[in-house]
Amino acid sequence: MTFIYPTDSNKAHPLPLSPEYKSSIKRAPNKPLIPMRHTLSELTGPVYGHETVREGDNDLTTQHTGEPLGERIIVHGHVRDEDGRGVANTLVEIWQANACGRYVHVRDQHPAPLDPNFTGAGRTVSDASGYYRFVSIKPGAYPWGNHHNAWRPAHIHLSVFGHSFVSRLVTQMYFPGDPLFPFDPIFNSVPDEKARMRMVSSFDLENTKPEWALCYRFDIVLRGKNATPMETH
Repeated sequence: MTFIYPTDSNKAHPLPLSPEYKSSIKRAPNKPLIPMRHTLSELTGPVYGHETVREGDNDLTTQHTGEPLGERIIVHGHVRDEDGRGVANTLVEIWQANACGRYVHVRDQHPAPLDPNFTGAGRTVSDASGYYRFVSIKPGAYPWGNHHNAWRPAHIHLSVFGHSFVSRLVTQMYFPGDPLFPFDPIFNSVPDEKARMRMVSSFDLENTKPEWALCYRFDIVLRGKNATPMETH
């Protein structure tokens, strides 16, 4: 494992200024970013939030008295470093819209029904091999007002924490074959096509549970030439 940050991996991430993604115009920095070297406190600081993860927090379908509506799915994979090694004890959190494409949030006024049995958030800690797993409901697409007839492809937000708050990385996982990909400025804010496709999960028939749930694999590579694109906006 290298201890020098490979700056070439920055090319995998979205451009800070992506004019078709309207809100990035106001958020993008006007001057070049200055890389900040990690100090001892960032490399050895206390683990953030791991101790509060409870058994069952990774199953978003059992958090309420009834079952949520929608297509049950399994999302699993490994958190890896730039050399392909699993990263153990990583806090992985997800949040997502429900099957109708609506979030449980006061600002989401999309006229789609809320599901009283689905909150849309879960968390887990990767095991010794870097493996993580969630059970959830496939989210729906939703309108977002960026431009005329703008719809977000179905996606799940993932956050990974290392040994301190400053090591948090956030990305989005998409589903294969979504017809909205060509029309989504957020997805296309990643300039390299190969890097964009690293945000798309792969269907996993081997781990699909018969008569119960489809499975999707999504590995999260933290840095390096095969890094998963992370949000910069």
